This record gives sequence, structure tokens and C-alpha cells, in this order.
Amino acid sequence: MIAPCTEAHIPAIFAIVNDAARAYRGHVPEDCLHEPYMPEEELRGEIAAGVRFFGWFEDGALLGVMGIQDVQDVTLIRHAYVATRTRRSGIGGKLLEHLLALTDRPVLVGTWRAATWAVDFYVRHGFRLVDEAEKTALLRKYWSISERQNETSVVLRYALRATQHERQHQPPGFPPARE
Repeated sequence: MIAPCTEAHIPAIFAIVNDAARAYRGHVPEDCLHEPYMPEEELRGEIAAGVRFFGWFEDGALLGVMGIQDVQDVTLIRHAYVATRTRRSGIGGKLLEHLLALTDRPVLVGTWRAATWAVDFYVRHGFRLVDEAEKTALLRKYWSISERQNETSVVLRYALRATQHERQHQPPGFPPARE
């Protein structure tokens, strides 16, 4: 079941994020990783900055988390992690589908370039990679990250929802994009 996470869930969110982030070892540049991957104070800072976490719960246990954050004129998918023991069971896809239903804004997600499994996950769920120049501009505009993280990251845009601009500028007779 999907539900919003609360203050009481912070220890479980912390545990899931740091458990799942172990997958980055050997892929993401070592100078971009630290232990824990996301300290509790950073997690609390993300929440204070407007990241709303939703979780997948089974039998009262939190098994996966994903955040959503409205920044300026877009919505960002933030901090998507599933406990290692339940990975590849559909939890991430269900959380993502839920979060996409919460917004009508353009949706972006950033992730490590070397985390090919994460890039593939988002592509399977209707996201498309933006080019390098746009990636750099988007990361600088909507995220607060280091230049090193910018260099080693990618941005994907949700492509299955037509924007108002795209709907207004489609040629006559062109099939409408999925809403």
C-alpha cells in the first residue's frame, strides 16, 4: 500500500536509502560517495526543502520510498529507493505511477549516469534522456548539487504526458499524446 511518509518514518527512510544506495559502489565515482550515502540531517534538510516522501508499506513495514518536489515550474522525482531484499518486485514502478498522478506539471528526474539500472527503470516508465547541454542547464536550474555531481549525472523527462505547449502545437490530424 502507498501512503505519505511522516516524521515517524524518517528512521526507516534513512535505512532504506542507505541500504539501497550500496548498489552505487563500483559504479558511481568514489569521490561522489560517502557513508552514510544520505545522512539523517541531509534527509531532514530535503524534507524541509519541500521533498514529500511516499512509501510502499507491507504488513506495517516500509519497503520503498520515493520523493516528489515542486520546484519553480516543474516537478522533480527525488530519492527513489527500494529495500535491497524487495528490489525488482514492482514497488518502484507503483510508487512512480502514484507520484506521476499527483502532478500535471512537467516531470524531471536526475540520477547518476553510471546507475544504468536506474536510467533503464525510468526509460521503461516513459522517461527520456535529455541531451548533455539541456541536462547541465536543468541541473543548475532545478537542483542544488555540486559541479562534480552535475558532470556525473543525467536528467530524464517524463515523455508520456503532453505538455500544454505540445498540445497547442501539434499538426492537424496528429495523434494526441497520452494524457
